Amino acid sequence: MKIATYNVNGVNGRLPVLLRWLAEEQPDIVVLQELKAPQEKFPETAIRGLGYDVIWHGQKSWNGVAMLSRVGEIHETRRGLPDDPDGTQSRYIEAAVNGILIGGLYLPNGNPRPGPKFEYKLRWFDKLIDHAASLLESGLPVMLAGDFNVMPTERDVYKPERWLDDALFAPEVRDAFFRLTGQGWTDALRTVHPDETIYTFWDYFRNAYGRNAGLRIDHLLLSLALADRLVDAQVDAHVRGWEKTSDHAPVWVELSDKPKKAPRRRPAAKLVS
Repeated sequence: MKIATYNVNGVNGRLPVLLRWLAEEQPDIVVLQELKAPQEKFPETAIRGLGYDVIWHGQKSWNGVAMLSRVGEIHETRRGLPDDPDGTQSRYIEAAVNGILIGGLYLPNGNPRPGPKFEYKLRWFDKLIDHAASLLESGLPVMLAGDFNVMPTERDVYKPERWLDDALFAPEVRDAFFRLTGQGWTDALRTVHPDETIYTFWDYFRNAYGRNAGLRIDHLLLSLALADRLVDAQVDAHVRGWEKTSDHAPVWVELSDKPKKAPRRRPAAKLVS
């Protein structure tokens, strides 16, 4: 099963790109962020036309998250985090799909730092960490997927020295990310590519994509039950090169149907006396 996250940066303006990618790559489940569309303007008909069930949580002009599935009905469990510090912002949607509980999220950007937006980002992150702990405690196979707006390490950002004052690379935000993963979540992309330079976002300015001057801010985090099923994780970076595309690329994981079997160990040789 192939599960993807994609910040579309405007679902209606980028709809031809989204539909092309869905048709070519045929991911089984997709979470989308930054719809920039009110609830009634989401392009439901076009997406269902490709064989996807879909739920969405829209917002006029900003934010917005959605979930798509072509491997079974989507059973929504919540929209918005418990005790969300600003329930007017559409940033979280959660549903059970094909035996997996998936939380699709769009974490606040937080700039400028310092300031109210940065403080809101930290509060939202704390609420996510609290909710993530309860998801793990459920024992269910769970995934958190989306645009986290954080580069966890220097390997995840082109020229990290230029980002020291940015909310996406702030020590408090990176610490929050590692508090989250420290609960027991597996960073799928970094697990498959432990030492590689791999990005998910390239700015529209200064030929960032052409120079591969990017950021890794879109993440797929797996609970232990799903980490045992991890087969592959990749970035469809070529999509960032398409005309009128998002500044993000789709990121996906492939999961096996069952946990991978550990290699059979040979019995230890007996000592001959």
